[in-house]
Amino acid sequence: MKKLPVLMYHNFTTIKEKGSGLTIHADLFESQLQYLVKKNYKGLHFKDIIANKDLPEKSIILTFDDVTVNQLEIALPLLQKYNFKATFFIPFAYVGKSDLWNSGTEKIMTVEQLKSLPADLIELGHHSFEHKRFKALSILEAKTDLERSNQFIKDNQLEVVPAIAYPYGSYPKEVQKFKEFKTVLKESGILFGLRIGNKINRFPFKEPYLIKRVDVKGEDNLLIFRIKLLFGRIKLF
Repeated sequence: MKKLPVLMYHNFTTIKEKGSGLTIHADLFESQLQYLVKKNYKGLHFKDIIANKDLPEKSIILTFDDVTVNQLEIALPLLQKYNFKATFFIPFAYVGKSDLWNSGTEKIMTVEQLKSLPADLIELGHHSFEHKRFKALSILEAKTDLERSNQFIKDNQLEVVPAIAYPYGSYPKEVQKFKEFKTVLKESGILFGLRIGNKINRFPFKEPYLIKRVDVKGEDNLLIFRIKLLFGRIKLF
């Protein structure tokens, strides 16, 4: 089995001293991409995994939640500069609006902006319809949420990969409810579900609906980033 790190990003900034938490400064992100390219990491899409079960050595998946406009304006040009693939996850109810589940200060891409993303580098994925915690939803509510997402995709003629990043990494943890939740995901056409976990995956996935992601923070220096690539998030003290 091969290691497959899946990294999680959110917002980006070019303002000095503003990179922290879920917000990454452009310079830091560029240094991370430079490192990945220098060390011969191969960026993958989830559709690459569907098509090929034999992954290249040093494969990695970069994921971006919420499709904020700052990802379009700051992260995308750097991904293009280094020719690195990524997956952008869409909270469909907020397309063309703002992150109203949060502070409401970050603009969310419009349908037209989503369609303008270069398909060779950027694939689109699910991030639920209303950005609610699946753990807190009933199975019927989760099913309705996924149905609304699929209807949005159809109505707006978007090409979206069958992978979902659970908002807040939240999913039902009770054994029976998780079993029912997986059934709903499968019936909705979803093949991969992403939590957080902060550990490195082994591929093929033992449980494709519990793929672990490593959160990259704005205060992470390059050494911390390198450690996370190898081990996930660890306690240094």
